[in-house]
Amino acid sequence: MKLTKKIPLLLAFFSAAAILSGCATQTKEKMKYTEWCKARYETAEELYKNEKYGRAVEKLEEVLSTCAGTGYLEQTQFLLAESYFKQEDWIEARGEYGSFVINFPGSPFIETAEFRKAISSFNMEYEVARDEANTTIAMKDFERYLSNYPDSPLRDSINYYRGLLVERMAEKEYQTARLYLRMDKPQAAVIYFKEFLETYKYSKRRTESLFSIAQAYNDLDQFETARNYLSIAKAEAKAEDKDVLKQIEKVEKNIEKSEKAYEKRLKKDSEKKRIQKEEKDLQN
Repeated sequence: MKLTKKIPLLLAFFSAAAILSGCATQTKEKMKYTEWCKARYETAEELYKNEKYGRAVEKLEEVLSTCAGTGYLEQTQFLLAESYFKQEDWIEARGEYGSFVINFPGSPFIETAEFRKAISSFNMEYEVARDEANTTIAMKDFERYLSNYPDSPLRDSINYYRGLLVERMAEKEYQTARLYLRMDKPQAAVIYFKEFLETYKYSKRRTESLFSIAQAYNDLDQFETARNYLSIAKAEAKAEDKDVLKQIEKVEKNIEKSEKAYEKRLKKDSEKKRIQKEEKDLQN
């Protein structure tokens, strides 16, 4: 009878011992796993410090893929982005900074990540003749940064980069307008140059655009309008801008020459029509 009563107690004891033993084993395994992740991260960090960014990337990606729940993902994600940034692999850097911003919004590195994400966007491949998608992406990244950190001490730097991005967009519009002018399509060129001058009032291409739109109007035989744009260029030119003043003088002469040729052509056409009319009247 006493033995029968002891059996449940013994079973409970052994069950508890087994659970405790299992927990201890799991704890040891977890500790070993965490230590492994720590060692991997520290190796990657050392490689990064020694400027071996490619090898650091390999180790960091291994930690990211295998060390969930160990507390090393935040610093790993950030260091991975930094490694790509140092390698000037801008597309990958922007992607990793973007993932960091999404996954760790409360991190003390969040502002740095957002700033470098924007810088990575700015540095992505760009060609004037191609689609300006990368420029648009970079502009949005900088605007988002300023929206999130309006009092940032980096504000002046951000505005500097934004200014360069605006100039990129201006350059594309300017080259498009110039292309129409070279293709002997002055009416289309006028449309683009007018839009350019209205949108990018402080572009480094402004003076050239004024010359070009004057040329386009000259080609359209609209000489007064051509002179009006040239007058704007003259008013904005400084006394020391010798090359600009010479160019203005040159364009003025071209307009004058074109106008005389136009008047001569009109006179010739008028004379031709008069003769044709007289011949017609004689036939009647």
